[in-house]
Amino acid sequence: MKKNPRILLSNDDGIHAHGFSVLERIARSLSDDVWVCAPSAEQSAASHSLTIHRPVRLGRVDEKRYTVDGTPTDCVLLAVNHIMADQPPDLVLSGVNHGRNIAEDVTYSGTIAAAMEATLLGIPAIAFSQSLPQGSDADWSVAEKWGPQIAARLLDAGWPQGVLMNVNFPAVLADEVAGVAVVPHGVRKIGDVLDERTDPRGRSYFWIGSSRSDQEAPDDTDIKALSRGQITVTPLHLDLTHHATLATLKGALG
Repeated sequence: MKKNPRILLSNDDGIHAHGFSVLERIARSLSDDVWVCAPSAEQSAASHSLTIHRPVRLGRVDEKRYTVDGTPTDCVLLAVNHIMADQPPDLVLSGVNHGRNIAEDVTYSGTIAAAMEATLLGIPAIAFSQSLPQGSDADWSVAEKWGPQIAARLLDAGWPQGVLMNVNFPAVLADEVAGVAVVPHGVRKIGDVLDERTDPRGRSYFWIGSSRSDQEAPDDTDIKALSRGQITVTPLHLDLTHHATLATLKGALG
């Protein structure tokens, strides 16, 4: 990565989210050429969705600062191909998400999706998320303290095209971080809670919650490392093909 890279920031919690201001400070520790294109409203769990059935509106807040009334994917697409078309970003940072993005969360996450869209466009990307303590507000001190050096170390190390970096900060005090763990993401999906309720007109509706457990996860995963107070770094590959099965099926069906 070149010195003073052009950096694009996005997220899924919206441009006014607390974690987004933390992300801006992380970015400005790396460069003074920082651009913003984020959703005008929260888009959590938007996944890698693209708005195609209605117009998408772009708003200019200030110099190098824009909002989109759409998804994180929309934001990155518009920023790279329209706002910054004359000089695309060298790096995209997404987050800092209010809540962790580990295990199967990565398939739902709008934070991951913004980094994924950048990766598809050939731009290196890092997604940052802050784990929340049970029953308490987020403490952003871990991301504030560790975010700049994690980003700098990742950029120094580099990574191949088609790969994005997923970073999660643990729910501990900044001075209690137990190191950095480079780990695969785990699997912990046991099932979702469907809370059925009745509205004032007597019609049924649902709140989708979660009933996921971290207890059975292997030690060498993002799930367990984060619970030990470690910052987790997981490289995610956009090639979803399972190559071993591909080879087997070629023999069986080819």
